[in-house]
Amino acid sequence: MKQVIRIAAAIATIASVPAHAGTNDQKGFFEDAWDSLKLTYDEGAPELLIPTYTWHLPFAYTREKINQYQNFPYGLGYGRGRYDEKGNYHGVYAMGFQDSHFKPEWLVGYAWKTYWRLGGEIKGGLGFTVGVTTRADYSHYMPVPLIFPVGSIESGRWSLDVAYVPGGKGNGNVMFFTNKWRFGADK
Repeated sequence: MKQVIRIAAAIATIASVPAHAGTNDQKGFFEDAWDSLKLTYDEGAPELLIPTYTWHLPFAYTREKINQYQNFPYGLGYGRGRYDEKGNYHGVYAMGFQDSHFKPEWLVGYAWKTYWRLGGEIKGGLGFTVGVTTRADYSHYMPVPLIFPVGSIESGRWSLDVAYVPGGKGNGNVMFFTNKWRFGADK
């Protein structure tokens, strides 16, 4: 599992180049990004991820097709997450679940979100996830890179996260919901 998360971290490092473009950092972008990902894995709190619901957006699919799909993606995931000094979330994770066609899908990645207080202990977040997935219907389980926008509602150690999978008519255009629980505290 540790190796899988390190692979996801390497992919996230490469994918996040635009976020640091133009900085005059002495260490260099890649070293800085790798240090941040390593810190997330080493010092982040353990997280349990439970894929909860897949919403196939009605404008992209017929009702007949939607009724054929798996909307409850049974699965499980593990991650490590931390909040930086600005309150932004950094997380690395690995997850396995049933895709829309009832086949196994595997996913490793990195997530980043920034948050706003909505009231009391509740906050909303927006960001992105980047990683690699493998599916039966895309390249017969060959790794496929991904980068998706994400959002979340968080209260205490629980959050409901959603990733938007873009697409066209009859593919993609899915909202993928995951419940996440953080355990322990950042080191």
